[in-house]
Amino acid sequence: MTTPERPIPNPNADERTTLENWLDFYRATLVLKCEGLTEQQLRTASAPPSSLTLLGLLQHLAEVERNWFRRVLAGEDAPPIHPRTGEANGHDGGFELAEDATSATARATWEAEVAAARANCAGRELGETGTFGGAEFSLRWIYTHMIAEYARHCGHADLLRERVDGATGV
Repeated sequence: MTTPERPIPNPNADERTTLENWLDFYRATLVLKCEGLTEQQLRTASAPPSSLTLLGLLQHLAEVERNWFRRVLAGEDAPPIHPRTGEANGHDGGFELAEDATSATARATWEAEVAAARANCAGRELGETGTFGGAEFSLRWIYTHMIAEYARHCGHADLLRERVDGATGV
C-alpha cells in the first residue's frame, strides 16, 4: 500500500475542480488516518460505547462511493460490498467487520470504488442527474454530499486514531 499525498484544494479553481479537489482531500485524509496501524488497531473500537472502527469507516466509505457514483449516478446494478443477513436492507453500510476483513482488502476495495467513481464522473456535467428513491440527484449534489460524508467521517477517524495510538492531526 502506498500513502497518497494529500492534495491541497486549489483556492481559485472553477466549481467542478473545487468539488473534485475537496473530495480528493478528504479521501486522502481518511487513508492517512489509517496509515501505520496494525490490523488489530484498525479493528479497535476505541471510543466506547461506539463500535465504530477505522477499518469499518474505510469499508463504509467504499459502500458510499459505490452507492452514489455507481448505483445512483450511473444507474449500475451494484450489490452491497458487505452484505449482512437479517437486516431489513441486507447490509449495514460496511461498518460491521467480518472476522476475515483485512485492511489490504478493504483498501483495495475502496480504491476500486474511488476509481469507478472517477470514471463515472468523467465527461458528465455537474447538472447531470441520477435517480435514487424516486428523486433526481445532480452530480453537483452528489459531490457536495460526498464531501460532507467524508468530512464527517474524517472527524470520527481523528477521534478513533487519537484513542488508538495518540496520533493527532494530519
